Amino acid sequence: MELTAPAARPANPRFSSGPCTKIPGFSLDMLADAPLGRSHRAAVGKAKLKEAIDLTREILGVPADYRIGIVPASDTGAVEMALWSLLGARPVEMLAWESFGEGWVTDVVKQLKLDATVKKAPYGEIVDLATVDFDKDVVFTWNGTTSGVRLPNGDAIPATRAGLTICDATSAAFAMDLPWDKLDVTTFSWQKVLGGEGGHGVLILSPRAVERLESYTPAWPLPKIFRLTSKGKISEGIFVGETINTPSMLCVEDYLVALKWAQSIGGLSGLIARSEANAKAIADFIADKDWIANLAVDPATASCTSVCLKFTDPRISDGATFAKNVAKRLEKEGVALDAGAYRDAPPGLRIWCGATVETTDIRALMPWIAYAFNAEIAAQANAA
Repeated sequence: MELTAPAARPANPRFSSGPCTKIPGFSLDMLADAPLGRSHRAAVGKAKLKEAIDLTREILGVPADYRIGIVPASDTGAVEMALWSLLGARPVEMLAWESFGEGWVTDVVKQLKLDATVKKAPYGEIVDLATVDFDKDVVFTWNGTTSGVRLPNGDAIPATRAGLTICDATSAAFAMDLPWDKLDVTTFSWQKVLGGEGGHGVLILSPRAVERLESYTPAWPLPKIFRLTSKGKISEGIFVGETINTPSMLCVEDYLVALKWAQSIGGLSGLIARSEANAKAIADFIADKDWIANLAVDPATASCTSVCLKFTDPRISDGATFAKNVAKRLEKEGVALDAGAYRDAPPGLRIWCGATVETTDIRALMPWIAYAFNAEIAAQANAA
């Protein structure tokens, strides 16, 4: 058992799954052009917001006839706006394979009180999409931030579907290739793959989603912060930078800086390549280990951003305590901050591998995980 601390250390120990580490080389000086103290409704504010929307479209490859809006309350706000504004016109099918998907089930079934069909998969797996009725409105997460599994592609979603697809893509956007023709509502927050500051969400609507908004009025009242239409028509201003509430222009500037960094590394393909390389570094490390494994059961569905790991050694007597202690050791050594599994997930580690993380840091972390594991096994044996 190796109990000697590794010589190399990650240059950046920030492996949180949100808010995520900033872009390489980030400094506050990069935000000097933020129009602080100015109204977001002034020309300078509107221009910044429109630029953020335009760059989002360019980098993600969002079709020209899809609308992109910056909305309040992060990804949660964007998803809630979609659920409360669009659901109820057709039967609903809810898909859940992690805690945030479970949260959307609660909203739809217990708050909106819709008689939805609910399909769940355990952590590490996804629902069999072949069993899903896409003539219903279907709500799902593309990538399970807390479970480390993702849809491998959108092939199971029919182009001729009658229902809307409502996709929470917050830990997928900018790291995975999203098939826009299969997605009617897509949401994310820029605090994930681009390492932006928290508090703002992005809502992307297909023409089919807009048609629903303009032809259907929900049976329940909508708070002002959720309203996407006015007098039966889509509120176009939201999708050109006229936000529903006051945005932080400092956060918008931070997002713009990250978007321009993304352009500089090759756009979406460069971002995906960085995330995939990070996830591969972990996969390569655990491949020959019998004490640790990816939580994802099927490698085809393993996430390239929120990589979730489980300890599999039979000597572990209390999985939850063991995993927490390993995470504490990593933090105490200053080599991995915020690397514990999500509170509702199975015990283990969660290593963020989004594009702002350097692969060299992932590789440097791996021996430290082995070191912390061995140290905790020894501590457990000594306490027995």
